[in-house]
Order: sequence, then structure tokens, then C-alpha cells
Amino acid sequence: MNIRANAFDELMAFQRRTEALGQISGRLGWDQETMMPRAAAGQRAEEMAAIEGVLHARRTDARLEAWLAEAEATVVTGDAVGQAQLRHIRRSFTRASKIPARLAEELARVTSSAQGVWAEARASNDVATFLPALREVITLRREEAACLAQGGDLYDALIEDYEPGATAASLGAMFDGMRPRLIELRGAVLEAAYQPEALEGRFGSDGQMKIARELASAFGYDWDRGRLDLAVHPFSSGSGSDARITTRVVENDPFNCWYSTIHEVGHACYELGVDEDYALTPLGQGVSMGVHESQSRIYENQLGRSRAFTGWLLGRMRTQFSDFNARDADAFYATVNRVRAGYIRTEADEVQYNLHVMLRFDLERALISGDLVVDDLEAAWNDRFRADFGFPVDKPSNGVLQDVHWSVGLFGYFPTYSLGNLYAGCLHQALGKAVPDLDGQMAQGDTSAATGWLRENVQRHGGLYTPREVITRACGFEPHEGPLLDYLEEKFRAIYRL
Repeated sequence: MNIRANAFDELMAFQRRTEALGQISGRLGWDQETMMPRAAAGQRAEEMAAIEGVLHARRTDARLEAWLAEAEATVVTGDAVGQAQLRHIRRSFTRASKIPARLAEELARVTSSAQGVWAEARASNDVATFLPALREVITLRREEAACLAQGGDLYDALIEDYEPGATAASLGAMFDGMRPRLIELRGAVLEAAYQPEALEGRFGSDGQMKIARELASAFGYDWDRGRLDLAVHPFSSGSGSDARITTRVVENDPFNCWYSTIHEVGHACYELGVDEDYALTPLGQGVSMGVHESQSRIYENQLGRSRAFTGWLLGRMRTQFSDFNARDADAFYATVNRVRAGYIRTEADEVQYNLHVMLRFDLERALISGDLVVDDLEAAWNDRFRADFGFPVDKPSNGVLQDVHWSVGLFGYFPTYSLGNLYAGCLHQALGKAVPDLDGQMAQGDTSAATGWLRENVQRHGGLYTPREVITRACGFEPHEGPLLDYLEEKFRAIYRL
């Protein structure tokens, strides 16, 4: 082979090591959330900083520029996979090269430490103990954003980490398109004469976890390549042949456990569904957080909260628990989808979920721009929450301390949750046409046709296409908010007999 032909191979061999080290870093993060002794937090912060230093050095290695130049001149236009690999590596190199190594390591150290501070503050409902750590995280993220933006919008520079091609303006337009119909629908269901019953009963941890594992299996989770553990804030971690999930247990609310599990299974199945030929390459994981969220949300909501599947779930509940209120499958379906006043985003019903995201989107934009200072964040959150939801926050763990994201520096991440909902609405519309007997299969607890369609049309591609290209190719049309809003209105007007 000539020198030019070898450049691509050398580049991919180098990248494979970088991707493997990134997986190790992710595993350290998983351990910190699930297994790590509490007293190890300080040491873990140093470990995270050390591995980030190694990763940053590799992502900015001077050889990458030469390899990329030669490979880009060699890989033919028709080689879609090769072109996509180079596109991702070039993007990573360009962004990483703008960030000083000192800043990359400090961000890893500070966010690892801040995560532990947040967990303690949340447990004790003590905002004041978290604010110094948050202030440090925001200072560093603003510095990073300034390096990346180079005179442009700081928040746009951060969004690019999670949803390439999206901007604050485009996401703001999405929210503007969604908000009026969501608010109108919420008002209608909350004022409806018929209101579904809340679930009542006691649901032990062992029973909840037994059904959680059954649900994960029902949605196709590969236990040979994953595991289920408990965490304060449920998450999924890893890719390739190791994609792990977590959930949490609340004794009087098993839906919290079960739908968190289904949600995280959606994330994990995306990673496990990527073409194995892409393993440990830039294409070997989900292409964006918006597309990732489309998988977790369609698993959780359009499939998991459907009338067909909740009927099957009711049967599983009756084998495990004897004393709870569910008159019949229709009443249970309404209970699962009950719209109610609540504080927690991850527990929010489909009607109000995106309103929680809009609150965070506006607040974090203000934090990054400097229009909102950290000392005023709790008051700003509480004021906005009361204005949006009509009742006051009762304690910080139900308010500004409820999410882990800001402690670990994930600014620009929150809007991808709603973008994922939008994508899920489009995918669900296309899935319904592709699998006409979807409800009949889901009523038997058989998700294979639905998850198989998603794996074939979305998951297997990994990072081959851009985020919008993935959704457009799967659906046959450009993504927009219409299918999601139509689905929500049809579903909840039927449940609430409007």
C-alpha cells in the first residue's frame, strides 16, 4: 500500500486507542455514581483529571493534522463510512485544539468533585453548600465556551457538544412552536371533569426491581452486554459491548423505577444497536443527544405508556403485588399517564415534561451569558417555576438541586431532551405506518417489531449521518414538532374524555 493509503489506517488505529480510553473514563464515571466509596471522591477527581489530560493530548496530537490531510485527500467521495469517520475526527481535533490542556484537566477535576458536592447538598436540601462548586463549574465552562466560540455566542458553542448543528435560536424557535399547544392542552386536562386515580399501594424494592428487569428484557436489553444498578439520578453509560443502565426505587411509586428503566434501556439499546463494525471508532456511538433522547423517549412513552403495553404491564404487576388500586386495564392506563402537579422533570407526564426543559433552557442560557449570577439562581428557579406551574417549590431537592447536569458541567444539554421528544414524535408516526399491528404486538409484551424497526432505521447507523439526516431518512420527512403535538393531543384528550 502507498503512503497515502496508510494514512487513513494509521489515523483509525490511533483513534481506536483514543476511543478505548474514552470508554475507560466513562466507566470511572459510572463507578462514581453506583459503586464508589463516598470517601474516594477526592481521589476520583484526580483520576478523572489525569485521564482527561491523556485524552486531550491525544485529541490534539500534531500527527492528527497530517493524517487527516492525507486521508481526506485519499478517501473517495463514495466511501460514506470513511468520509464520516474523517468528519468526526476533524471536528473533534478542531474543537479540542482550541481548548488548553490545563482547562480540559481542570474541568474534569472540578466537575467530578462538584458531582459529589451536589449529591450531598441534594440529600440535605442545602443549596448554599453547592453554590461555590457550581460557580467554579460555570466559570470554567464559560472559559471553555469562549475558547470554542472565538467571538461567537457562548451558549451555541456549548450546544455543539451535544447536538451538532443546533443553536440557541433554532432551539428557542422549537420551544416557541411547542409552548402554546402544550399550555392549552395542560389547562384542558387539569380542568377536565374526569381525573384518573393516583396509584396507591406499597411496592417493595425487590418486587420493583424484578419487574424492572423484566421490562428491560421485554424491550430487548442484552444482559450479556449490560447490567442494571441503582443511582440517585438514573443514567445509561457505555457503548459497543458494554452499555450499562441504572434506575431508582421509590416504595410508593413503582412507575418511577419502571419508566426510568425503560428510558435508560432506550439509551443503552441505541448504543448496543450500532453496527459492530463501527466499534471503538467515532461512528460507534449515538450521533447526538437529541437522537439519543428520541430512542429513550419513544421506548418510555409512545411504546411503554401506550394502552396496549400498559395492559401487559398490569398483568405483570398483579403477579408481583396483591394490594393496589387498578379496576381494569383502561383505568390503569389512565393512571400511568395521569397529568398532575409535580416538581420533578424525570417524573413529569408527557404533557408537562417539555415545560420543565424550557425552564432550564432559559436559566442556563442566562447563567452562561452572565445575565444570571449563581447566588440568584435558586430564587430565579423558584420564581420561574411558580409562574410556569402555578405552585411554589417546597424544597431545593424538588427545585434547583433536582438534576445532576449542572454539577457535571452539562450546559447546553437540557434542550436536547425536548428535541428528542420532537424526534420521537416523528419516529412514532413513521413506525405506526411501518408496523400496522403494533398495538397487537405490544399488548403481548412483544416489542421486537418496534425495537427492530428503530434499530434498523436509527440505531445501527451510529454516527454515520448527521442528527437531522438520521431522523429524516427514518421518517421520510424533515423533523418538526407537529407529529409530537398531534400525538399528545389525541392521546390525552381521549384519556381525559375531552
